[in-house]
Amino acid sequence: MTSTTDGTPERTVRVGTRGSALALTQTGHVADALVGTGALGDRPVALTRVRTEGDVSRASLTTLGGTGVFVAALRDALLAGTCDVAVHSLKDLPTAPADGLVVAAVPVRADHRDALCARDGLTLETLPHGARVGTGSPRRAAQLRATRPDLEVLDIRGNVDTRLGRVPGLGERADAPGDLDAVVLAAAGLARLGRLDAATELFDGTVMAPAPGQGALAVECRAEALGDGPAADPELAAALAALDHLPTRLAVTAERELLTALEAGCAAPIGALGHIDPDGHLTLDA
Repeated sequence: MTSTTDGTPERTVRVGTRGSALALTQTGHVADALVGTGALGDRPVALTRVRTEGDVSRASLTTLGGTGVFVAALRDALLAGTCDVAVHSLKDLPTAPADGLVVAAVPVRADHRDALCARDGLTLETLPHGARVGTGSPRRAAQLRATRPDLEVLDIRGNVDTRLGRVPGLGERADAPGDLDAVVLAAAGLARLGRLDAATELFDGTVMAPAPGQGALAVECRAEALGDGPAADPELAAALAALDHLPTRLAVTAERELLTALEAGCAAPIGALGHIDPDGHLTLDA
């Protein structure tokens, strides 16, 4: 059983999440998957909402400092015992580990690509000269300017629906005028919200390299829950182990090691994608 509640029984597994529609959706999928492993027995699972700095502030990610703005409050909640696990978009997770916490599961990765969501079915090639394109990502902005230096690339914030609403024909009101010709969003987020229909072009890595970890989720828990001490939770440990997808974990680990080597944060304008071939060889494109 999965629910969103504040009054939870002692044995309930509390899953920490940001409060946005996308975060609640993807955390709900993780919660259902934990139940689906069967390792938790009859223990219920409940979502615990946590407000992060990135959700509260309307400032740009570069102004906020980028690293950890969507993560710190969730990690604090874990360490304080407010929740038992926390679900992050892996691309938002700082490369430096948090003392006392561990990424216990990296589920199967969703689509890693970026998506152009433009008015009138336009693509990056067919956008008119000087078109206004919104993104909150320095990485996406840099690659847009590299391919189309004539574009006016604008820094935007807000949830998926808010961003789509700034493009004519893509918001909740089809007749809303909008002030942008297009926005660039993660294909995985659009798919999780059932809005992939808004994408007019999906970029392959030669056009726009994705962020390290894009499309993947990270499930963190307290390290002591995986141990054999008095705070151990063998049922939760087994459920998380069943959720972990080794090929995804290996690929995103390679991508994040690049950030570490470059001493760059998760908001740096760096794209990377790891591939594992059928023979088990890993290739990193960056």
